[in-house]
Amino acid sequence: MYLALYRKYRPRTFDEVIGQDHIITTLKNQIKLDKISHAYLFTGSRGTGKTTTAKIFAKAINCTNSSDGSPCLECETCKALDKTNIDVLEIDAASNNGVDEIRDLREKVKYPPVVGKYKVYIIDEVHMLSTSAFNALLKTLEEPPAHTVFILATTEVHKLPATILSRCIRFDFKLVSVEDLSAILRKILKEEGVTFDEQAISVIARAGEGSVRDTLSIADRCVSYSGNNLTYQKVVEVLGISEKETLIALSDLILKKDVGSALVELDKVLSSGKSPLVFASNLISYFRDLLLIYSLGDKAREIVVVKDDIYEKMKGQATAENYGELVSAIEILSSVEQELRYSTLPRLVLETAIIKTISNISLEQRVSALEEKLKNFPS
Repeated sequence: MYLALYRKYRPRTFDEVIGQDHIITTLKNQIKLDKISHAYLFTGSRGTGKTTTAKIFAKAINCTNSSDGSPCLECETCKALDKTNIDVLEIDAASNNGVDEIRDLREKVKYPPVVGKYKVYIIDEVHMLSTSAFNALLKTLEEPPAHTVFILATTEVHKLPATILSRCIRFDFKLVSVEDLSAILRKILKEEGVTFDEQAISVIARAGEGSVRDTLSIADRCVSYSGNNLTYQKVVEVLGISEKETLIALSDLILKKDVGSALVELDKVLSSGKSPLVFASNLISYFRDLLLIYSLGDKAREIVVVKDDIYEKMKGQATAENYGELVSAIEILSSVEQELRYSTLPRLVLETAIIKTISNISLEQRVSALEEKLKNFPS
């Protein structure tokens, strides 16, 4: 049975976790200094390594042969924990969120670990617990047995009661950089025997939006589609990312304030099956790239991933005259993203946003022209 890339290449030691050096260093030092706390809170966006780090930490604090704070994977305890999770219990709070489940947990924490030094409870999506369940958990966090360690993981830390937060050591997992995601992608694809071009890697890494799991899942889809030859064109086809030529054409019409032609061009795009939400996101990213080209000059070439001929066309749009229009377009299109996500008429929402963008640009230009006239008007 095929194993997904994000499962096959899940880190087993701290050194394999990417993009969270500030957390890994702290956890390793705690282990080396034998200063293990009774409760930890791991928070951050999905796919950034919270649960994976929790599992590695659970194994590391029980490892009998660790020299650098990371599990050795060779000692009897590490091998035993690989075979059975009797001392490392993972609880999904989304499906076990009642007070009865937490009361049952409170009874079980009294029993000492079977294999290692600590019994570790990893409570994933802890924000899903009910109020009564949180109250029951609080009692255990206040007076836990010496052999018990709790690791709470959540993507929505603001939903946790202050009483829970105050009893945990908090670690905030940050989004992983495009550079780190690209590096891990290259390494994994080479191990899988997949050939690739750099533009394909960059597109996938950006599409992952800081999540290692999402990035590898996208890579899985792209590899399945393209076989063992991953190209930029095939990645674009899989992800439904709008072609740059289309974005150039539509953005030109928007900047020229040609409402009719812009709506005709948009109709061509959406009639081909593009999602209004995805296309709006692509358009926002395109305008953002234009701003980068204008603001950074030649340095933007390292950030904006396009072919040379496309880049030259984009440079022609990224001018001082268009700066205000680009900012305005991003603001208006960004404001309707949430509406596009849930609307029953997303096409109409996007068309209206395009019209509003052009109207706003025209208004700004008329105001600017009027201000110029007033400057020259004799006082």
